[in-house]
Amino acid sequence: MTNPGSLSSRWTRMMHRVHARASGRARPATGFVSQPEPRTVGAFAKGRQLTAGNLLFAGHLIEAPGAMIWDLDLPDAAYEEELHGFIWLDDLAAVGDSGARQVAQSWLWGWVDRYGRGRGAGWTPELTGRRMIRWIHHALFVLRGQDKDVSDAFYRSLAQQAIFLGKRWPYTAPGLPRFEAVTGLLYAGLSLQGMEHFIDPASKGLSQACRSLVDDQGGIPTRNPEELLEVFTLLTWAASALQESRRPPSEAHLAAIERIAPTLRTLRHADGGLARFHGGGRGLEGRLDQALAATDIKVRQPDGLAMGFARLSAGRTSIVIDAAKPPQGRASFNAHASTLAFELTSGRRPLLVNCGSGAVFGEAWRRAGRATPSHSALSLEGFSSARLGKPGLVGAAKREMLEDTPDHVPVQITHAEDGFRFEGGHDGYVSTHGLTHARILELTFDGRGMVGEDMLIAMEPDHRLLFDQRMNAVKLHGLTFAIRFHLHPEVDAEIDMGGSAVSMALRSGEIWVFRHDGKQEMTLEPSVYLEKGRLQPRATKQIVLTGRAMEYASRVRWSLAKAQDTALAVRDLARDELPLPY
Repeated sequence: MTNPGSLSSRWTRMMHRVHARASGRARPATGFVSQPEPRTVGAFAKGRQLTAGNLLFAGHLIEAPGAMIWDLDLPDAAYEEELHGFIWLDDLAAVGDSGARQVAQSWLWGWVDRYGRGRGAGWTPELTGRRMIRWIHHALFVLRGQDKDVSDAFYRSLAQQAIFLGKRWPYTAPGLPRFEAVTGLLYAGLSLQGMEHFIDPASKGLSQACRSLVDDQGGIPTRNPEELLEVFTLLTWAASALQESRRPPSEAHLAAIERIAPTLRTLRHADGGLARFHGGGRGLEGRLDQALAATDIKVRQPDGLAMGFARLSAGRTSIVIDAAKPPQGRASFNAHASTLAFELTSGRRPLLVNCGSGAVFGEAWRRAGRATPSHSALSLEGFSSARLGKPGLVGAAKREMLEDTPDHVPVQITHAEDGFRFEGGHDGYVSTHGLTHARILELTFDGRGMVGEDMLIAMEPDHRLLFDQRMNAVKLHGLTFAIRFHLHPEVDAEIDMGGSAVSMALRSGEIWVFRHDGKQEMTLEPSVYLEKGRLQPRATKQIVLTGRAMEYASRVRWSLAKAQDTALAVRDLARDELPLPY
């Protein structure tokens, strides 16, 4: 996460290559001492696509039936990383038939032939750890029907990668990459003959990462919920592998699991998906519940914030709000300007969302997804509440840190007369316009309705001076603001009641109605929903309230409620369609 041209970055990449080639000359390991249970779960539909030659990675589709993936001309570095990480092996194993096995075997041993001597792409600690976990999990799947020479090549390559990891894991970037690298090394130590000497260093490295990278709230510096789920999953896998080998996980390791589980439950929407913030998506279908079920921890974080997020929930409705400063420094390379944005889910159906991360659709979409207008939040004169700075290197890609972020984000969660109340504010527009944004959200006890209030306030004399300067620059016409409410693509929305409301129908049969106090212009405009596993963004809509801040204090009131004829308990029988890559 440094300047890609800096001396330290060039040195790290060079040393990765040196140790990769050195490990490629080793000839250790002839089999497993023990093999962890296969815990990685893939997608059956994606596995079928792969066996048919439809290779969808990092937002790009290559149609190449029967092709060797290592011979293809790849569109970008992100596509290449996904191939070398071998997560696609989970999907082929989910299919599990002879055709999927033949594809998996061909691609795996193709990698050994092409890259097994430590040359070429894929030799970074995080990719190596990710790859080794899949190879070990699915060893029985890929080794079936193979002769001894081929099996020996498999074990030898695993051991060579373990030797590389043993040297290079300390030089992995903090966060998920560090956990992937050290977990891969631990798996190798527990599983492979002659690799036992890696168990203690890997266990200690995992403990150190748990102490330094998982905070008291069970959060990580990136504040990315999906990344937190991946860290939690790795920790539970590692703990299970240690216990199966009659080695107790460290106290720091188990304590991190105990801290993270309640946070993930707080970030879990009513439909089982994660809140989409700071580069994270909803998570693979079922992954969150599977990971939580592996522990006996059934509680959420107590009232307050979990990794900087607030949660309101009642009845069938859950709301998750970004209620803290954005990630800072090196942790902000994928972070979003989403302070005080929220998502709302009713039962199994998302209603209000953020657009999500556009990283898989290219640089322009990635940048757009990070901006405040891509969230259910307020933006002022086209400004985001935090700005993108200079790019640095993250893996093989360039990313920008967030700069000029909100510094003061006061939050209070209390009970209202008929429900729960969230009150928050941020100073992300003080330096540019002299205005503080405050937001109040109230959810009724039955979960059938919420009211919201957004305010822009010039609080201090110097803030008012800057606001006056801004007003003079626009000839006192006012500073334009927009409050956006992005809708999930499966929500059918239309302007109703003579233009005074928006009716929204969910596939469950629920009807929700959005209203406002009538002082702003309300429009229903196009929007996009950005999600992994698709070739392009999905079209959707957004409700936009547009107004002008003319004075030192501006206020907008709005509400969202189920229609009166919507049953209190809806039996959601609508079937979800299988995800398609378009």
